[in-house]
Amino acid sequence: MTISENKFPRRAYADGPFGQVHFQSLGEGDPLLLLHQAPMTSGQFDLVYEPLALRGIQAIGIDMPGFGLSDPTPDTPTVGDYAHVIPSVLDALGIESAALLGHHTGALAATEGAILFPDRIDRLIINGALLVSDEDRADFLANLHPWEKNFKAREHAGHLAELFDIRHKFAKDTVPLERISDYIVQAMVGRGPFWWGHHAAYMYDQAPRLPLITQPTMLLTNSGDMINADSHAAHQIRPDFTFVELEGGGVDIVDQQSEAWAEAVASFLTKAKG
Repeated sequence: MTISENKFPRRAYADGPFGQVHFQSLGEGDPLLLLHQAPMTSGQFDLVYEPLALRGIQAIGIDMPGFGLSDPTPDTPTVGDYAHVIPSVLDALGIESAALLGHHTGALAATEGAILFPDRIDRLIINGALLVSDEDRADFLANLHPWEKNFKAREHAGHLAELFDIRHKFAKDTVPLERISDYIVQAMVGRGPFWWGHHAAYMYDQAPRLPLITQPTMLLTNSGDMINADSHAAHQIRPDFTFVELEGGGVDIVDQQSEAWAEAVASFLTKAKG
């Protein structure tokens, strides 16, 4: 069966350290694990499964613990907890080693996964580094964190409308309304508390972990990303990493520039395969 005949990923589960791990996969060839941003799911990569598959990549999107249809951790998760499901998915697919890509919160989990499982991860793509300073962490705990912890259902789906307006503002009319609606669905189906993802991200210190990465690595960013500067700072820490910056876009770059994003990813994986 060709990709054009079946462009939808196949869905499956792995038995992970915290329960079931939901993932979806499309394509044959060079395996690439995909870790999503918070609060989303493996559905973040809906528009790039096929472009990646057509470039000879087996694209494998994972719902990190507590997101989507994956079981949550028993307690407030860390970035390391998110990374610990990686071997389970590889084992379920019979894959010895694979490349790994993460976006935003997923990029932190990918960083940790490459460090924790160097025998299972052979190449790494950090799509949106996040170097959290003490000031950043304090600002998060004083502002975004309380808002997320207090995010609850309201009459007439007011909470969904509020979240829609936030995501629509981020997209700046570059993402169809139907897709933004899907973002909201992804944010709400998680089996863990809504606030867990960003809390894990802001409690993680990526800067001292970057020197521990041994795999060929690409820092992928886009000039319109709200944390674009962090990728430049990460490149100063690891100037040996490949650095690719797409022009424009925002936090939804995977949808906004699907073909350019997939081409950048596939090009690095081919060059780094060695």
